[in-house]
Amino acid sequence: MTPMMPKTRLYRWVALISYLLLLGWITVWQFVLVEARIYSTLFVALVYILPLVLPLRGLVAGKPYTHAWANFVILFYVIHGFTVAYAVPAERVYAIIELLLCTTMFTGCCVYARLRGRELGLGLKKLKQVMAEEKAAFEGKEENN
Repeated sequence: MTPMMPKTRLYRWVALISYLLLLGWITVWQFVLVEARIYSTLFVALVYILPLVLPLRGLVAGKPYTHAWANFVILFYVIHGFTVAYAVPAERVYAIIELLLCTTMFTGCCVYARLRGRELGLGLKKLKQVMAEEKAAFEGKEENN
């Protein structure tokens, strides 16, 4: 395995710690801090907790691809945070904490995925390179016919 640079390690920890804090915060918020629960416990667990648990294994393992797609999951919590901050004044502070954790996790995941992907040689090829490879493959097939 390719060794991890210190900057990459820092962003991995930023992403992982903010992820765990967000998971804990959403759980505490939905099960402890909410006074009048509108939805059932099962619904809250499936809608608010389960999506955050999905990338757990890959984030703990430090997989760059998981860090990249976990950002799509985080967007749900960003929308949730903005909606609650706007619509429920009594829970505005809770929503701001959620937004701060989401922003920190999003940043950590983006930077980690980018840096670690470069270290491992992962990534998308330049369009120019792809076009040259396709042209060479196509021309090679024409010569064989």
